[in-house]
Amino acid sequence: MSFGSAAARRGRRPPPAVPCPCGSGHTFSACCGPVLEGASAPSPEALMRSRFTAFALGDLAHLQSSWHPTTRPQSLALDDASEWRRLDVIRTHQEGTRGTVEFRAHWRDPASGATGELHEVSRFRQFSGRWFYVDGEIE
Repeated sequence: MSFGSAAARRGRRPPPAVPCPCGSGHTFSACCGPVLEGASAPSPEALMRSRFTAFALGDLAHLQSSWHPTTRPQSLALDDASEWRRLDVIRTHQEGTRGTVEFRAHWRDPASGATGELHEVSRFRQFSGRWFYVDGEIE
């Protein structure tokens, strides 16, 4: 399975005081930063936002660790040809230990200038106090 990332930003973290790449309006240190460093996401939406930020930054370790082990692919690679530019959360739902997040993730290919979006409804489950991405349906 392959996903896009900005190769120039792979492995780098934004400064703590800059706006978070997920578009929440919060700073990186008050939003996705702690989750990318291992803190538990407080909700399915927070985990979705951290996963978008991980795609944007090329953080393969976070993508793997936040994916439920029963549905995680054997291998996961990031595609250097795409930059993840913006996340629009459309709706969220949480009931007990299950949740869904519908979102649109916008990307750009820097080489060609092509743009597009991924529209998905993602499912999440909570185990031992931690949220995990289970799977998603592309709309």
